Amino acid sequence: MQTMPAHAAHHDDREIETLEEFDATVSARGTLAGHRVQAVDLTDRTRELLGTDTAGAVFLGCAMREEAAAKVRADGALVFPPVPDLPFDPYRGHVYAPDELFASLADGYEATPDAQAYAWFQRTKADRDIYASMLRSVHDDSVSDALDELLSGARVVGVMGGHAMARGTQEYAGAARLGRELARAGFTVATGGGPGAMEAANLGAYAAPFGDDMLTESLELLAKAPRFTPSITQWATAAFEIRGRWPQGGRSVGIPTWFYGHEPPNAFASHIAKYFANATREDGLLARSNAGVVFLPGAAGTVQEIFDNATPNYYESRGEPTPMVLVNRAHWTEKLPTWPLLRSLARGRSMEARIALVDRIEEAPEALKRLGG
Repeated sequence: MQTMPAHAAHHDDREIETLEEFDATVSARGTLAGHRVQAVDLTDRTRELLGTDTAGAVFLGCAMREEAAAKVRADGALVFPPVPDLPFDPYRGHVYAPDELFASLADGYEATPDAQAYAWFQRTKADRDIYASMLRSVHDDSVSDALDELLSGARVVGVMGGHAMARGTQEYAGAARLGRELARAGFTVATGGGPGAMEAANLGAYAAPFGDDMLTESLELLAKAPRFTPSITQWATAAFEIRGRWPQGGRSVGIPTWFYGHEPPNAFASHIAKYFANATREDGLLARSNAGVVFLPGAAGTVQEIFDNATPNYYESRGEPTPMVLVNRAHWTEKLPTWPLLRSLARGRSMEARIALVDRIEEAPEALKRLGG
């Protein structure tokens, strides 16, 4: 079952993001004029670069030998060289995979590229260095571009909910079943990419191709490391053990941020679009949830997401309003009475037919289908 298009050839055909694409373009077109080459190691392509027209090309973070760099500059190409000593590649052509962010987890979470990128962020944020803030912006823009390519043609459902939901609880199991059902219905599940409800929904999508007992067993195994505190290492290791036991799970997307550095990304999202800027990440997650959003019980962050999603639906600034399903009547009408306000906002507008409040998580997929028409 495929719930996401395979990595897309949907990007602008002047964009080159792999060595294979580079070689194919040079042999088929005989020119790189006007092309964008992104984060490709061209150290062993000096002959091709010396013999090919690169006028108006842009090389973003591509390693190349000095004579090749001098020649393409003389052609009129722009060369943005790789940035040394950074724990991330600002020009990357693809979103992250869990194995990439959690490399070296065996030596403890602090040793991983994810933790190192956060440490760099903390250091440079305090310095207010214009160069560092530019690198963060370039990175986030590259990630957005890669995410658009990845999700081209996909029907994306966002699942929002708090990070506090512990493994081993009924709520966590419910969120996992929701993710599984959405994935089995052909949707691409997208979450904020962190722990708690977000991890549960990504786990559910990962479990979609397997028999039902896989999820039951996984939930039991994960319950032994219920939270990402006190040890992110133990919490993440438990997830990778499940991925090792049941490889090749279903695909889904996590969209986390280093802004909340205490909160690691979860390893069940097959594709992780991690951002430095939380505002870019929040808006990007909701804007890409083109088939609707399910809101599980959460606190301030989830309330903010509800209204971040409601505003473009209210003004129809992104076109037709998309479905919004709030789960848990008591939570959204009494504890944090968001639903009455949402309903009042929607009254008399086309978004009125696109919002629903359900009591149980099991009712969410049906409500989503109903609202989606």
